[in-house]
Parts: sequence; C-alpha cells; structure tokens
Amino acid sequence: MFKIFSLLSFLMVLSACSTTNSISASGADAMSTDFDEVSLSKQSSFRVGVLLPLSGNASRYGNGLKNATMLALDDVKNPNLILQYYDTKSTDEGARTAIENAINQKSQIIIGPLKSSSVQAISEQTTKKNIPVIAFSTSEDVLQPSVYTLGLLVDEQVNRIVSYAAQKGRSRLALLLPDNATGITVAKAAVKAAQRNNIAITRIAFYPPNISDFSGILRKMTDYDVRSQRMQKLKNSLKAKAESGDAESAKALKRIASHDTLGEVDFDMVLIPETGARLKSAIAMFGYYDVFAPDVKFLGTSIWENANLSNETTIYGSWYPVISRKHSSYFVNKYNYVFGEKPQALYALGYDAVALSNALASQDPANYTATITNPDGYVGINGMFRLFENGRNQHSLDIVEVKKQGEVVIEEAPTRFSDDDSGAQTNDLNITPEYKTPLIFGKDQTLAQTLIYGQTLDNQFSFDEEEQKNSIKRSLEKMNIFVGGE
Repeated sequence: MFKIFSLLSFLMVLSACSTTNSISASGADAMSTDFDEVSLSKQSSFRVGVLLPLSGNASRYGNGLKNATMLALDDVKNPNLILQYYDTKSTDEGARTAIENAINQKSQIIIGPLKSSSVQAISEQTTKKNIPVIAFSTSEDVLQPSVYTLGLLVDEQVNRIVSYAAQKGRSRLALLLPDNATGITVAKAAVKAAQRNNIAITRIAFYPPNISDFSGILRKMTDYDVRSQRMQKLKNSLKAKAESGDAESAKALKRIASHDTLGEVDFDMVLIPETGARLKSAIAMFGYYDVFAPDVKFLGTSIWENANLSNETTIYGSWYPVISRKHSSYFVNKYNYVFGEKPQALYALGYDAVALSNALASQDPANYTATITNPDGYVGINGMFRLFENGRNQHSLDIVEVKKQGEVVIEEAPTRFSDDDSGAQTNDLNITPEYKTPLIFGKDQTLAQTLIYGQTLDNQFSFDEEEQKNSIKRSLEKMNIFVGGE
C-alpha cells in the first residue's frame, strides 16, 4: 500500500485551498537572500534547511524551487514544520557556507542543493552530523547513503523510453550524443537499457557540444555516401536500359528520380538527448540524408519537455518520457495563480521534498532512513516516487508523443512500483563473448568504449550480407520498383 502524503488531501478539496495567507516569515531577516525562515507558526519543532541557488547563474531555478516549497508548506499545514532558506549563490563555496549555517541553526534535514557539485560540497558535513539530504541533482556520482536525490536520473529516463519503444516492436537503437560527460552518461544508460530489453545498439555518434550543423556527423552515421552511391548505380543501370528502349526501366527511373539513397539504415530508432534549436536541426538533417519517421522513431529524454516541438513537423510522432502529469494540474494552476507564471517540471520536486520532510517531522531520527527509503514509495504531486539507500530514486514516468496539437500522453506511468529494486542498481551490464558493440562515430573508438564499458571490445555490430539485401529489397518495394538486382 502506498504511503500518501497528507498534503494530497487537497485533491478532494481544491476549491477550499488557501494560497499564501497562512505563510509568514520569522526568525532572521525575512528579506535576506542568505537566510530566510518560513513556517506556519513560531513554535519550533522540526527544522528543514533548504539550500538553493537564490542568486547567481542558477537563481531562476533556485527561486522557482523555493516558491514550490512554500506552496507545499501552505498545503501541509503543519505548524511545527519550519523551512529555513539558505542561498548557495550558485557556487560550491556558497553551498559550504550555507550548510554550516543550516547546521548551526539546528536543521534536522536538508532539502537541496540543486547542482551536483554543491551536493558534493556539503555531503561530508551532513554525513558527519547524520543529517539526511534530499537534493535535486541529476548526477548519480554524488549520491551515497543519507545523500538522496529527487532529481530525475538519466538511467531511469533512458530505460523508460527504450523499454516502451521495444514493446512497440523497435529492436535496433542508435544514439546521437554530445561529446561530453552527459553524452557518456546517456550512452552508459542506453547500453544497460538495451540489454534489459533485448535490443541492439548499432551506432553511437558523438558531436561537439553547442554545434548547430549536424551535417558532417550525420552523413557518416547514416551511411549516406554508401546508400547514395548504391542509388546512383541503380539509376545508371535503369538509364542504360531505358535508352535501349526498355519502357519499364524508363518508368522505374522516373519513380526514383527524387530519391537520393537506396537501402535502409541499420537502426529503427535514435535517441537524442538534446533540446531547442539543436534538436530541431539534428532531426531535420536526418531527413536530408533520407532517414525519416516512422521508419526510424525519434526518441528523447525529459529535456525535450523544455522545447516547443508542436510546430516541427519532422518531430511529429516522436516519443519522450516525463514525470507523471496525473496530479500536476493542481500544482501548475496554483503556482501560476500565486506567482504569475507556469512552473517548470523541476519545481514540483521542491513541493514533494517538503511533503517528504513533513512525513519525517513526526519520526524519531533513528527512523529517518527507513521512512525515506520505504520500498512502497510515496505519491507526490507528480505521481509515485521512491528513494533507495544508495541515494538513487525511481519516479513514475509518462510517455509523451509529439503531435500537431501538442504533446500528448500516450502511456501513463505505472500505478505501482514492482517488487524488485532495479532502480537501485547502477552496474548491471553483462558483457558476454557474443555481445556486439556499436559502431562509434565522432570519437576515438578505444576511448569511447573505455568510457562507456570500462574496457575495449572487439565484436562490433554489423549488417550481414543477407540483411543488406533485404534492406535494399524493402527500399525498392517502398518505391514500387521490382528489379532483378541492385
């Protein structure tokens, strides 16, 4: 049975919800950006240190998270729950100063920080003092017992979207990744997700971060030169026959006049963890090299949620995962009403962090770990989530499809977690002698394999001769052409 936060009673009485009338500031200077305390009463009972970048280059997100925590405080209506805000100033040094102040001012649990380096900066002090941390980082490297995160981890996003695609009959995955730490993290997650779902990763292409021209890397990734030469060879053959008076060859030549390539690529889905103009440019360039949906399904991560894709016809039909939207309309509407803007998906995690803190407020400190890591998980503003003792988490994720009318949920998140603890596992890749590694483009193969697999591997994926012939045959049939050979 799921433990449901008491704050979710608002689902039954939305019209009766207060907005901000019951929120008051007390303690230190309420206008200070370094420290601010918010509670529903002056009775000090359970103090929560909230470490966020309220100034500096990440202040937009920090203040959005702060707003969300105040909405949650208003909803839980626990007069003994006190939120104490500390500005990390978007720096590691600011985080270290913030945690010192939070500890000195008797914080019993920490919400935040946002950035992974800031989490790392405070973890030594919090573990020494046995103070749990509920951060928002999306990096697994900084997690450990008592240092948890609600941030949506790459592993879970990739596994959810790859699993869904596999269930829909897709079997060969390619990756288009930035050549940086994010790209390697996605690659690691993808090879594990592929093995879990019995699919093959055929190609990985790395591109320099921040580029806008994907023509060079995608020309290689899609085998455009080989496929175009094959088409040119066919055109030359048909032209020669047509000039000799073969009417059928002349008709076939006309049908293929607008086609540049012959033969399929060796993948039927491609994952692109990119957003904005670069995402749109990359998918458009696939089309330039004769790789189109629905033959190839374009997949994304939750970062796609930050891009407006409804006007991009080349992206229609693509899929990506998002944190469950089942109950999010309440939060979105209330946030918009109180603060005059729609919240980013990230901000809802701040709401859930306060709800989890409220669940701890009545617990003995000796029970904090058991409460935080309850295997049944919790139902929050964005559906279910649970935390594991190693700091990792699981969220309930919807699958969204990009359509002309906007993004549409095509598969809702599961309504309960499975009994296994796969979400806690980080190294579950099984390399056997039969394992086939993907072709690598845009990066030294030895280096890429070492970063992804921790070793170099020799057995690479490839189309065999029979598969290539079938690929060419299918391409010809799509053009309504039936010839005796290539």
